[in-house]
Amino acid sequence: MELRRAGKSGLALSRLGLGTMTWGRDTDTHEAADQARAFIETGGNYFDTASHYGDGDAERVIGGLIGTLFKREDVVIGTKAGSTYIDGSLTIDNSRTALMGSLDKSLTRLGTSYVDIWHIQGWDPSAPLEDALSALDWAYSSGRARYVGISNFNGWQSARAISLQEANSAKAPIALIQNEFSLLNRSAEGDALQCAQALETGFIAWAPLGRGVLTGKYRNGVPADSRAATPHFAPFIEPYLGERSRRIVEAVTVAAQGLGYSPLEVALAWVRDFPGVTTSVVGARTGAQLQGILASEEIELPDLVRTALNEVSATL
Repeated sequence: MELRRAGKSGLALSRLGLGTMTWGRDTDTHEAADQARAFIETGGNYFDTASHYGDGDAERVIGGLIGTLFKREDVVIGTKAGSTYIDGSLTIDNSRTALMGSLDKSLTRLGTSYVDIWHIQGWDPSAPLEDALSALDWAYSSGRARYVGISNFNGWQSARAISLQEANSAKAPIALIQNEFSLLNRSAEGDALQCAQALETGFIAWAPLGRGVLTGKYRNGVPADSRAATPHFAPFIEPYLGERSRRIVEAVTVAAQGLGYSPLEVALAWVRDFPGVTTSVVGARTGAQLQGILASEEIELPDLVRTALNEVSATL
């Protein structure tokens, strides 16, 4: 698998990253190990997780694989802090105290002394940005994080954070921006992705398959074994089941049939090779699903197909 440099940093990431949102909850330890093995055998090196995935269970599962399935130095582990579930609601707390405490707990669950990438997961309007960024400086200078980044910040928020860090050589440089980006959600294209390109920062695309909708599995309803049929994922997927999404999914399906590929492969290749994208984070419940995702590494979209998909998915 191709490795790509993250902006002007020295960090190299596989152009597909393995997401672990379901690990420890919908994906058990045995299945997670199978996925990790298949991913590494294909040449993947980037594992993406977060402190609140499965209430910390995703990080625990990754920690259990270190030393048994792979050597720590052979992979890139990225985790995120600032988001927690309180009484079932996602809450953001970017105070210095909360972020620092979260990272130390993540390192304990992972069983490692450092993470390769540590992200602040979202913008917190109630916390001064400088306070949150000081936690990145602490993590970077103490060696707890080799690189730092921000996630789900819009363009001006990202630019502000990057500029504050660049203004002082003693501060931790922001190496990566992470935002949702797919044919169903191109909002980052003229915003955070443009910021990343202009400021030479790596860009990680999450949900490149439109939260699974671009695979075509929801064309005829919600399958009983799909994420949309589970209470914790249904609200996450429902916004992408409307008429606009259906038109885009149909266009992807037609393109896939003409090329002899699957809709998943077409949709993922579109994001993977979009200008400015460093890596695309993909997740799967089973090893079989992941094998289908990894097969996209073998394809490249013709310019004509890419242009057609650009047009049908253009944001008005």
